[in-house]
Amino acid sequence: MIIHEREHEFVMVAQHDHALVSRDAALFWRDDYFFGIDKKDSVALAVREHDRCWIEPDEEPLWNEHTQQPYSFMDYPGSPKLAFYKEGIDEIVQMDPYAGLLCSLHYGSFLKDATSTIGKNFWVAEKQRQHKLLKELGIANDKTLSFHLNLLKFCDNLSLYICLNDPGTPKEKEHYFYQNGFPQKFTFANDQIIHPKWSDQETVSLSISPFKKELRVTLPYKAVEKEQIKEIGLAAAYHNSPILYREVTFL
Repeated sequence: MIIHEREHEFVMVAQHDHALVSRDAALFWRDDYFFGIDKKDSVALAVREHDRCWIEPDEEPLWNEHTQQPYSFMDYPGSPKLAFYKEGIDEIVQMDPYAGLLCSLHYGSFLKDATSTIGKNFWVAEKQRQHKLLKELGIANDKTLSFHLNLLKFCDNLSLYICLNDPGTPKEKEHYFYQNGFPQKFTFANDQIIHPKWSDQETVSLSISPFKKELRVTLPYKAVEKEQIKEIGLAAAYHNSPILYREVTFL
């Protein structure tokens, strides 16, 4: 679950819904900026499915007593989270091995510096999976693979940007993840950092855009009232809250 706190409510975005917005970004990528375009379908699948591991846990969000807010993807308990990660990657590999490889690399990158035993074990297991898939797919030190992983991460961040920031948020008040722009760099941008900025309540401008034209997306979310959570618990309050929609155009 992606969580953004307001004074009287929590904005809650299911991870798989956020991933569908990421997918829209991948599909709108300019063809002349898309290295290895012969694998575009597999890349788009990876972007669309990269958070499918969260489908099950997001159906019943958990309350974090320590932070007094719902658990998010950032602080969800480690052991079940890594089990969900593995299950999600397993499913994607079955759909498309190249998409599965990208998602394994994506999630593996989160744990490469892990200090916990479960984190280290996950990283080692994914490295083994990656080695096997690279061999099966006949890939060795492929720059195109690196570009596709970078594209996945950029599209992930682009969608997270509109999940973690209220529409119209001034740059200086944005979520700390993005105050210095997106971390991914691309040759089409001469390796310059791409900066997003809310132009108004429905528009985000990019300092450099990879898209064919302006991209309009729809993000489903729920605004769960804190009073409701106190009265009936998080899971019930979440299920009782109506689905809302955030319309955003990227320029």
